[in-house]
Amino acid sequence: MRKIIHIDMDAFYASVELRSRPELQHLPVVIASHHPRAVIAAASYPAREFGLRSAMSMAQARKRCPQVVVLEPNFALYREVSAQIHQIFQRYTPLIEPLSLDEAYLDVTENLQGIPSATEVAMRIRADIFQSTGLTASAGVAPNKFLAKIASDWHKPNGICVIKPSQVQQFIQDLPLKKIPGVGKVTQEKLKSLNLNTLGDLQHIEENLLIHHFGKYGKRLFLFAQGIDERPVQAERERQQISKEITFDDDLNLAECAAYWSSLIDQVWHSLVKKQYVARGVSAKLKLKNFQVLQHSKSFKQPLETKNDLEKVLQLLLHEMHIPAQDQFRLIGVGLYQLSSADEQAQLSLL
Repeated sequence: MRKIIHIDMDAFYASVELRSRPELQHLPVVIASHHPRAVIAAASYPAREFGLRSAMSMAQARKRCPQVVVLEPNFALYREVSAQIHQIFQRYTPLIEPLSLDEAYLDVTENLQGIPSATEVAMRIRADIFQSTGLTASAGVAPNKFLAKIASDWHKPNGICVIKPSQVQQFIQDLPLKKIPGVGKVTQEKLKSLNLNTLGDLQHIEENLLIHHFGKYGKRLFLFAQGIDERPVQAERERQQISKEITFDDDLNLAECAAYWSSLIDQVWHSLVKKQYVARGVSAKLKLKNFQVLQHSKSFKQPLETKNDLEKVLQLLLHEMHIPAQDQFRLIGVGLYQLSSADEQAQLSLL
């Protein structure tokens, strides 16, 4: 039986900024650029009371809360504070799986301090974080990653929620399906149409039926409904993706976007080379003026060799998307995935 902790910093970017600006503590503060098409990167808890949240456009945010205080993001500072927090994690376990700058899974089944209680470990980590950084963290403690992540959100901010093995069935019985990581609006609506609203409802559905409706994800839903998640904490997570996006001042059609793709390609290729990675997958992303996102991707057996290869794949992706000429876009992006180190790839090539 594993002992997993999910640590989630509370309104991380905003909280880091507010340490040096205590006079703003009780005001609705968001982290966003002053670009006319900017979106919120983080919102303080007073801002959330007005309905402001990350990924919301600043235009919409100002309608909801005209007095909103906007602070420019400082990602170098956030990375620095995140590194401090990870040094604290390392005092307790080497099994750390970062999900972002402000979020991580820790496997403390056998922790470096020899503390028998995972709850005690979580409490000490939260206290150490506050002492070192002045920031608060919420924690979920559970027998697996799925439940730990849900639990960390249960008593936010600055809270802890513990789900013991004996409490799992009771906890998940009435849990709304929207709480499951990976269940977005589309999946939620599909589940609702099948009269499935809670994890308890899912327990009465056969695995084959869920796979029929939801493909591979149906199997995971079936296991989640039993409170089962065998995924280990992956201490050596492969870099997921290198991507760059640009948000336009005015909406552009596909032909008008053409001038911007080469700059994005230059940026992602430069980042790939600088980090000494190679990539076998390419993704294209376009966000319509109504915020609907169009995405398409392809992966290959061999990695891309040149920037010209990337350009050709991107053109192929756009061609296969069959985008109507009249569609208007507010954002476009290019991503590289299925990454591995160039050295590792060179060694494989010699085998």
